[in-house]
Amino acid sequence: MTSTRSDEQLLAAWRAGERRAGEQLFERYYEPVARFFFNKTDAGAELIQQTFLACVEGAAKFRGEGSFRSFVFAIAYRQLCRHYRDRKGDRLDFTEVSVAALDPSPSQAMVEGEELKLLLAGLRRIPVDCQVALELLYWEQLTTAEMAAVLEIPEGTVKSRLRRGRALLREAIEALARSPDLATSTLLGIDTWAGALRARAGLAAGPRKE
Repeated sequence: MTSTRSDEQLLAAWRAGERRAGEQLFERYYEPVARFFFNKTDAGAELIQQTFLACVEGAAKFRGEGSFRSFVFAIAYRQLCRHYRDRKGDRLDFTEVSVAALDPSPSQAMVEGEELKLLLAGLRRIPVDCQVALELLYWEQLTTAEMAAVLEIPEGTVKSRLRRGRALLREAIEALARSPDLATSTLLGIDTWAGALRARAGLAAGPRKE
């Protein structure tokens, strides 16, 4: 049964000793966290587990300065960066290197539709930090302030990263598409394909804020 309590109410109840409240929080965020890793690595199951373990360990440090979901995604982002640095070395620059260069074959099981497949492939061709920002925007509808908290950068830098990411994504999709019409339909329908991915995970598409 889905809880009607807010993240903050569940967190307060969990801290007060209500175990079920903590379980409901993790049930609420399992699919978003799984989606975060979906197009970035084939080690998603391990990283999901590590993310929630780190959430348990760090929950007492969360002071409510931002949203709880930005807290969860910040941990997921750090786990992703640590995963790649452990495999590829500490000198990785995530503002330049792409997932396609780091991990050639993450799972895309059960993805249907040419446009969605093309969108996911294009996202993997742009720098990791741009991919993360765009996916947090399109998949999760995070606000600029929430993304700034996740990525630990100023809001102005988030906006610049989104602009750069959109431009690079357009270039990648146009280069990968089998036809100009497919590239155009993919780029014009990004919100639709993002909604399809959320629906695939059992989440309803909602209004996007920036």
